[in-house]
Amino acid sequence: MPDPSETRPPTAERDSVTHTMHGETRPDDYHWLKTRGKADAGVLAYLKAENAHLDAVMSPLRDVQAIIYKELLSHVQEDDEQPPVQDGDWLYFTRTREGQAHPVFLRRPLAGGDAESSEEQTLLDLNALREREGLDNVWVHLTRPSPDGRYWAYLLDRTGQEVWELRVLDTRTGELAGAALTGLSGWTLAWHADSSALLYATEDDTQRPHKVWRHTLGQPQSADELLLQEDDPTFRVGASLSENGETLLLASHANMAQEWLALDARDPQARPQMLLPRQRGTEAMLADGGDYWLALTNAGRAEEFKLVRLPKQGNMDLQNAAEVLPYTAERYLTGMHLFKGHLLLSGREGGFTRLWVLPRTADGYGAARRVEFPEDSYTVGIGGNHVYDTSTARILYSSLTRPTEHLDLDLNTLDTALVRATPVPNYDADHYVSEMVWATAPDGERVPVSLVRRRDTTLPAPTLLYGYGSYGYPVDPAFAMTRLPLLDRGWVWATAHIRGGSERGRKWYDAGRRGHKMNTFTDFVAAGEHLRQAGVAADLLAMGRSAGGLLMGAAVNLRPELWKAAFVGVPFVDVLSTMLDASIPLTTGEYDEWGNPNEPEAYASMRAYSPYDNLKAGVYPHLFVSTGLNDPRVAYWEPAKYVARLRTLEQPGSGTLVLKTNMGAGHGGSSGRYDALNEAAEEYAFALAAVDGQLSGG
Repeated sequence: MPDPSETRPPTAERDSVTHTMHGETRPDDYHWLKTRGKADAGVLAYLKAENAHLDAVMSPLRDVQAIIYKELLSHVQEDDEQPPVQDGDWLYFTRTREGQAHPVFLRRPLAGGDAESSEEQTLLDLNALREREGLDNVWVHLTRPSPDGRYWAYLLDRTGQEVWELRVLDTRTGELAGAALTGLSGWTLAWHADSSALLYATEDDTQRPHKVWRHTLGQPQSADELLLQEDDPTFRVGASLSENGETLLLASHANMAQEWLALDARDPQARPQMLLPRQRGTEAMLADGGDYWLALTNAGRAEEFKLVRLPKQGNMDLQNAAEVLPYTAERYLTGMHLFKGHLLLSGREGGFTRLWVLPRTADGYGAARRVEFPEDSYTVGIGGNHVYDTSTARILYSSLTRPTEHLDLDLNTLDTALVRATPVPNYDADHYVSEMVWATAPDGERVPVSLVRRRDTTLPAPTLLYGYGSYGYPVDPAFAMTRLPLLDRGWVWATAHIRGGSERGRKWYDAGRRGHKMNTFTDFVAAGEHLRQAGVAADLLAMGRSAGGLLMGAAVNLRPELWKAAFVGVPFVDVLSTMLDASIPLTTGEYDEWGNPNEPEAYASMRAYSPYDNLKAGVYPHLFVSTGLNDPRVAYWEPAKYVARLRTLEQPGSGTLVLKTNMGAGHGGSSGRYDALNEAAEEYAFALAAVDGQLSGG
């Protein structure tokens, strides 16, 4: 155990500020960590002091961290290649090499295609770019080849702040086709008018995508044409190319409403035409069916969504549209991909992901057939598909013990063919077992919890309970190599499928947002209590990131004695201060998720669970809190304020509290795969030390 004098935590400066809202005052001694900004010397000094404290705490654990890192690396196929995906006359894929942290983007011609060269082409070596431009981290988000294959466009982020630049490679010359476009959103990139123009989005001061532009190759960014502007601060814009290549669909969307416009993808002078005006509470996802539109919608009280067909000429009436797949409350429809002869639907049924195939006929669509798989618990989704006239779809399949498999699905027979199973060296699936158990929430709702462990693990065992539970994002039962060091040490990995996610349908999401948000946190606590009472968990640890970090803060406040330790990653913990500040990213667009605290009822709901505002004097478990200095989604000051206040409130008997700030990254941590493995190893070393009693208090 380290000498406590060597691991004494820093003390943050206190500068009292009082927030007043709806007749309540909230004292805040650490508001300065926000207002001074991340470039302030005092802010940086505090964050660096916390990093030094983390180093002191971790110093005696670095050997264990190194061992775990080697174990993680032993499960990585360093020389690897992702299955190619066809787009036009080319097959696009990525490759990694031993010792290189980032992928290389490549393509090779499709056999029998019209490509001029038969040789493999390197489009972008991210390792070389990082070295050439002297970057600590580098991310590539969207990539899009032009329809004729000559150009390859990609969005690049060099800071982790999620402000992107667009670069376009001319594959004939190997040089960029003009200067990079800067200040872009990372969510829109689509080709227009064959290969002469691109659509992209830019953001306002809160990083809300609010404008869609058309850029003509060879022209300066200043000459780009504005196609769509969204002035409602709760809506965001985006654009994508329809599967048949005929239409660019522009959307202005909020959490509970979408507005759709269409643009002829072949006409370089085309302007967007209104398709479906916004209507609060009515949601729709559109696809271009050629002579008609398809929509997944909740119109007509279809809470779990239905599939309808709308005429291209005439009334776009979602309420009275012709049903293609009738509504049922037992099936939640979440996505679709249209092919020339088939429609592939994704959704959920019985708590798990599912796929259905509908054949296209002269009169419309045939009956929906579900794609079946041998396992009871699995995760399946639609993969990369860029060929319209085909009877084969790429899908992705995984389970808690089965690494991701890239499968080709025959849309006629529903048979699947293995394209590639993700290699995981030194892993034998037969040594592991998974199961589902059920916890009972305080209101009587049954909450599923998935478990994975080694077959030879004796229960009860140390258990890490993971959760998220927001935005309707499910945490599905899928394989993760990074769990193996804990599983191989006799741990159980558990995932709580709590309300606020959509594991049990759209109603599961709605029951864990806005005024019902407390269900998310009490579900997670109930899951932890069940694991103890059922004899699964000995020491119980918790982990979550982002909105899952909010979950961690709330769960620790509700039941601090339940957890041996908690990993509070890039956490949304200062809920009221953030949601009351409309000038920062994400706030206005998330009123439908959390509520608008300018309204008394919503304020009261948030006030009841906001982790920072509900801290009080008491005994707390070991806490590993992490953030990124450049994080645009959950700013560094939220976890920094949380830790600074908690240090003044934790009582004797509390565990070790550390704050890690990645000074060169954003919300997702380091971009390189080796750095990411080392960060996981560091947290696991902390977890093992917490269970083994090797951490001191404070």
